Amino acid sequence: MLLDAISGLFSMDMGIDLGTCTTLVCVRDEGIVLNEPSVVAVRKGTNTVLGNGEAVGVVARDMLGKTPGSISAIRPLKDGVISDFEVTEAMLGCFIRKVHGKGGLVRPRVVIAVPSGITAVERRAVIDSAERAGARKVYLVDEPMAAGIGAKLPITDPTASMIVDIGGGTTEVAIMSLADVACCESIRVGGNDMDEAVINHLKRAYNLLIGEMSAERVKIEIGSAAPLEEELTMDVAGRDTISGLPRKILITSEEIREALREPIAAIIDTVTATLEKAQPELAADLIDNGVHICGGGSLLRGMDTVLSNATGLDVYRVEDPMSCVARGTSVYLENLELWKDTMEHSEHDWV
Repeated sequence: MLLDAISGLFSMDMGIDLGTCTTLVCVRDEGIVLNEPSVVAVRKGTNTVLGNGEAVGVVARDMLGKTPGSISAIRPLKDGVISDFEVTEAMLGCFIRKVHGKGGLVRPRVVIAVPSGITAVERRAVIDSAERAGARKVYLVDEPMAAGIGAKLPITDPTASMIVDIGGGTTEVAIMSLADVACCESIRVGGNDMDEAVINHLKRAYNLLIGEMSAERVKIEIGSAAPLEEELTMDVAGRDTISGLPRKILITSEEIREALREPIAAIIDTVTATLEKAQPELAADLIDNGVHICGGGSLLRGMDTVLSNATGLDVYRVEDPMSCVARGTSVYLENLELWKDTMEHSEHDWV
């Protein structure tokens, strides 16, 4: 205990929102200091990170879909969990060095937010990756709890607070009360599935093949979950699957909304399933307290409207929804001595 307290004075402890699409890092008393895509560029077949181990984040994202045969730009997390252990370790190591290089004499303690629905093996993989990447001690917190705290919901009060965190790989839905989760659901559907739905639609309807970056742009610029007051159009370019030649087409927000129907329906079903599991008194609280949504998927036009129509409850998008979970990990860092016994953590305490 004494060694841990002394070490804490000389380390730059950090909270990490380890997302499928984006990783955010915050430092105690400083807020968010790093916001990078969860992408790594490696030599194909070797897992050797390019650029002396620094081709990570924005640098690697710009390579997506544009690499030669000798290089792969990959996302080492899939559906909110680690799919490539070595590359995730390299990515975390790079991010920790970027942040910890500013100060700190000993290895940092790290709080990492993880999806509530992942297995014990997947949780162990996150802890091992962070330790090997340079963390002294690793604590895991469920994303819904971190999101609720980051959104400044009254989760410690004897009243229901409901959060819907729509990330890149997962959607987390939880009802919280008295500083714990009363009921929750987690599905491996999120923003990436919406991008995939756009890709499949254009391939099926127009014989046009586009990359994931282009699909994300379409989703952001004209995508919606509910009808718009003024429907939008957009030019999109890709490769014709029949001729093999480049081609550009004009698409509408109506057809993209139809393409997004399936992943959005899965999210709505998860929200209603969580509400059905709630105790009657907690369900009653939500009539007044409403539902709060966060994560990148919450920014899709009309997402709050379709959720409100499906549940009959007021739905609010939290302030700065992309950084909500990261802000929650920062609060855990500031109160680590109070919260640490409630979090899963690594067995070792490396100096």
